[in-house]
Amino acid sequence: MDRRTVSLHIAGQSYKVVSTAADADLQRLAGVVSLKLAEVSPRPGTIPPQAMLLAAMALAHELEVERAKRQALEAKARDMMQRVLVRLDEALDEGPPGDVQANPSETDSLDADE
Repeated sequence: MDRRTVSLHIAGQSYKVVSTAADADLQRLAGVVSLKLAEVSPRPGTIPPQAMLLAAMALAHELEVERAKRQALEAKARDMMQRVLVRLDEALDEGPPGDVQANPSETDSLDADE
């Protein structure tokens, strides 16, 4: 993808960034940042650097929380899948209901008699 300059509006201010990302993605992310800035600094007007820092920290915290949730969910899914596989293996080892499995030593002796 080609690098190009994109104009973004965040909290009433314009910023020009050079990016290879899609315009729609950048605009959506700028909207997320604007909303977070409004939460941490509800005063209209020029956004102080401290507000930008607070917004960045809040977004980083939200990201960490979501990552932790995803990792916990992945671990739970792995555990559940492992338990299902164990149960399947046990069911396959038992064979179909009513199926009597021959003892290997019995089949050997039958072969020897022939």
